[in-house]
Amino acid sequence: MGELPNAVIKRLVSKHAGGLRVSATALEKAVEAAESYIARLAQEAQKAAEADKRKTVMDSDIAKARSTVG
Repeated sequence: MGELPNAVIKRLVSKHAGGLRVSATALEKAVEAAESYIARLAQEAQKAAEADKRKTVMDSDIAKARSTVG
């Protein structure tokens, strides 16, 4: 599995799925999707920070990245 804690992803999926249980394979796919999204978000935020000649990702960079990544 990935770097995100399965329990956290399972809790979030279950919460937003109306309390339904989550299969192991569904959890695996959800973890992969979450990690992929966060990776794309981080890359876009990095681009925004570097464009402003900073070495620190700020909340505004994350906001810009969210509008790009979705």
